[in-house]
Amino acid sequence: MSNDNRANELIVSGIHLDLTPSLKTFVQEKADRLFRHEERIIRFRVEIEFDPQQKPSHRFTAKGHIEINGPDMNASVMTDEAHKAVSLLTDKLDRMLRRRSRFIKVKRHRDSLPQLSEGMVPNPV
Repeated sequence: MSNDNRANELIVSGIHLDLTPSLKTFVQEKADRLFRHEERIIRFRVEIEFDPQQKPSHRFTAKGHIEINGPDMNASVMTDEAHKAVSLLTDKLDRMLRRRSRFIKVKRHRDSLPQLSEGMVPNPV
């Protein structure tokens, strides 16, 4: 069962870089994975920047900004190739989303459990 009726917005922009159709398709495929894992994502913005002044291993920077219900999430990755930067960025954001999901789940379960210390028995009413 696919939830294709939800509206997820993806914005891809290049800074000092022309976005090729293959790069746009690659970003779309990677973003689809994030949208599948987290249904509360409203908007996902990706900026790919090329800086020829940097050393070769840090020429491409991929920045991601996820607007989600709650605090927004931001991440940045620097590498030597644009596709690799996008891949690393989506992996990093996926880890952040999973961590956030686990934290919310633990917090929800922790709040529902009664706080009893060792040897304490609740008084009958």
